[in-house]
Amino acid sequence: MDHEPSAISTMFVLPLATADASLEAVGGKGASLARLSAAGLPVPPGFHVTTTAYRYFVTTNNLQDTLLNIVATIDVNDPTMLDSASTQIAELFARGITPPEVSKAIRQAYAQLGGEKLAVAVRSSATAEDLPEMSFAGQQETYLNIHGEAMLLDAVKRCWASLWTARAIGYRARNNIAPATVSLAVVVQALVPADASGILFTANPLTGARDQVMVNAAWGLGEAIVGGLVTPDTVVVDKATGKLIMQQIGTKDVMTVCTATGTQEAPVPAEMRSKAVLTRAQAAELTYIGLRIEELYGQPMDIEWALQEGRFFVVQARPITALPARSTQASPVVWTTPNAKGHYARSSVIELLPDPLSPLFATLGVAAWNRAMNAFARKWGVSSLISPEMLMTINGYAYYDVTYPPLQNVQMLLVLPRLVPLMRGILRTAQQRWEQEGRPRYVAVIKRWQEVDVQAEVAVQLVNGVREITSAAASYYLTIQSGILPAAYLSETVFTFYYNRSIKQHDDPPALTLLLGYDSVPIQAEKSLYDLAQWLRTQSRLGDILRSMSGAQFADAYSSAKFAGVKPQIWSEFCQHFTTHLEHFGHTIYDLDFAKAVPADDPAALLETLKFFLNEDAPSPYQRQAASAAAREEAMQMLLDRLHGWQRSLFQSLLQRAQRFVKLREDALADVGLGWPLLRRMLREVGRRIMVARAIKEVDDVFWLTADELAEAVLAFDNNWSVENYQGRVAERHALWTSRQHSTPPVVLPVKGGARFLGIDYSKWLPAKTEQETDDVLKGIGASPGRISATARVIRGPAEFYQMQPGDILVARITTPAWTPLFALAAGVVTDVGGPLSHSSIVAREYHIPAVLGTGVATAWLYSGQRITVDGDKGLVEIGN
Repeated sequence: MDHEPSAISTMFVLPLATADASLEAVGGKGASLARLSAAGLPVPPGFHVTTTAYRYFVTTNNLQDTLLNIVATIDVNDPTMLDSASTQIAELFARGITPPEVSKAIRQAYAQLGGEKLAVAVRSSATAEDLPEMSFAGQQETYLNIHGEAMLLDAVKRCWASLWTARAIGYRARNNIAPATVSLAVVVQALVPADASGILFTANPLTGARDQVMVNAAWGLGEAIVGGLVTPDTVVVDKATGKLIMQQIGTKDVMTVCTATGTQEAPVPAEMRSKAVLTRAQAAELTYIGLRIEELYGQPMDIEWALQEGRFFVVQARPITALPARSTQASPVVWTTPNAKGHYARSSVIELLPDPLSPLFATLGVAAWNRAMNAFARKWGVSSLISPEMLMTINGYAYYDVTYPPLQNVQMLLVLPRLVPLMRGILRTAQQRWEQEGRPRYVAVIKRWQEVDVQAEVAVQLVNGVREITSAAASYYLTIQSGILPAAYLSETVFTFYYNRSIKQHDDPPALTLLLGYDSVPIQAEKSLYDLAQWLRTQSRLGDILRSMSGAQFADAYSSAKFAGVKPQIWSEFCQHFTTHLEHFGHTIYDLDFAKAVPADDPAALLETLKFFLNEDAPSPYQRQAASAAAREEAMQMLLDRLHGWQRSLFQSLLQRAQRFVKLREDALADVGLGWPLLRRMLREVGRRIMVARAIKEVDDVFWLTADELAEAVLAFDNNWSVENYQGRVAERHALWTSRQHSTPPVVLPVKGGARFLGIDYSKWLPAKTEQETDDVLKGIGASPGRISATARVIRGPAEFYQMQPGDILVARITTPAWTPLFALAAGVVTDVGGPLSHSSIVAREYHIPAVLGTGVATAWLYSGQRITVDGDKGLVEIGN
């Protein structure tokens, strides 16, 4: 056999980088790969089987008229007819004989590429695909790990047949592409047995930002991503600087791998599922390749890539066909204040709202909080000190309007002398108002609506219930915000100051020792999971199965009350135990915005902590708490034995008050979301009805409506009127929210001088730093002592909890009581927002792990897998140490 290039028919086969690779000759994919290869980009070697070869096959087998007749007789809007036509055509191609001249050219080109032992990828390339104005992605077939002449020739014929899949026939008809005009080439390339693969967009496809690159990455061959089998890692890179803007680790449970006869899905090893696919340097290298391709084409591109032994390959590139308008581009860089002379701050309840608000919470929830604040101000006679709409949004983020009235306001001058006795009265009644007023009122509202049949109640009434529960939650929060929380802050601060200045001697324990070891609700939740893990240890097979489960598998198995391979009785017993845990602790919030799930309706987030406690060497929370309590009691007794008279009495009084409120604070905060499981069930039922009316696409799109839109929609639904279509608005809001989430909201506005009021700089009391000075050290608040060097793990919400590994340093915008299970795995904690008396601080101290809080930018500057050092004594985070 003659293997010289001149012996290969250029009518049927062309070299990959040939100048003759026109759209008509080699199809859209082939033309693109030829252009990339000719430009010196890292494209695997290969060759084209031209459209002439396809047409010759069709002609010699007398197929063209039959194909057109089959297509002409079908209704393209009837899926059954499309499938039937596609099946008939596939059978025609399977029976067809490849002309000897074509098969000879293919065999010769394959021999020159590497021959029988070379594994190749065989990709369809239609003449009407990968065009700027439309996308035919996924309509024709690709076959991977093909080796040997017989497999190759069969794969080429199957690619030809895939020009007539049901999807391709329908798409062409809907876009008025005449079936007689289409043809198909095939690209044959050396297979890249990828360690990892993915897709690179040279503009952000979610926000439209042209100055960002987005990369999706997963383990193995790229079919797992294309087929939607995995949630890949997502990395966003700034084009100008190469800096990582955002990194999210996906759920990579399976990957596509090569076998002796093709490919198959295989489980990803457990240790790799939550590991970042790309390093920071690799993301930068891939970005550079993407920018070269964008420059070559002069427009944003969608690029498929593969990584083998540290080397990148480009396997496809096409224009992005559905890029959002630039109006939704990137994070807002201008933080304009509503009032040019106003002051705005992110503190207090906003520590529970780290992300941009959902449209429904921004309109319904914020209004409820403002009503509660105004009712509280009227009750205590301080209405003149607050704005009627004190809680507001700027660029989608929650802010407090702290623009107080001018001092010459007579009404304010009359109020000021009353503030000290007023505060004393508010603090003195803190516990009583929480236990006897705030919580009972909240619980009563919840119980009343629990008696309602959510599925049978009219939608308008369900929305009324949502408003009532939200108002009760806001009033509850105002009760603890005006009592339990400041009482906890002040009592610990005063005690610590007095102890350090007047009591503590050189060898005495720190004040912190005297405040630890109490059984707060978050600690009880941890012990509940630990107890469940101890029961699981008695069910060895079930424990082993849970260790290998993904979060999605766990959630499905729990909701369906069954799991293959587990006896129904055993699984039922486990579900009963787990349900009991959720009944007690499932209302604790990850985020105050009720658009975010709580553990009761997103139990998968608890799986990693349960797995951790299944390990025999997992520390017991009972023993840790007992050790802290013993150290506390020993220190107290030692100090009380030493002190006498008024000094002993004052010490004892201040300590008892601080100890009482340190536990009450966590217990009170844990119940803020008490009504959220029911409220979310009610809203999702309303969302289901609006979805049935085709006003939204998904049930959870209900959270992306405004309060007014929701009211209009349920009124129309209940009266059988036409419900307005909100799908376009919801999609735009999703994109805008995603764009805003990547920004870092300033802690105070205006940014310059916003932390000064009446000549006083109050930045030291803010829950986050307003600026950082260097790139390699972050400054924050040392909230729990100690120093640790370990791997950073940036967690943005419960959907990413599975990424947390024992010994990681937890990096988050904030943590709330529902985040407590992650502290059992963490070696340290770093947050954007928080202070020495925030939840993160209190729980980190209970776990004896260092914490640096209030850095302002940790989640923006740090990325998962990075080595960092947390110094909880100095309040520093050193990057790369």
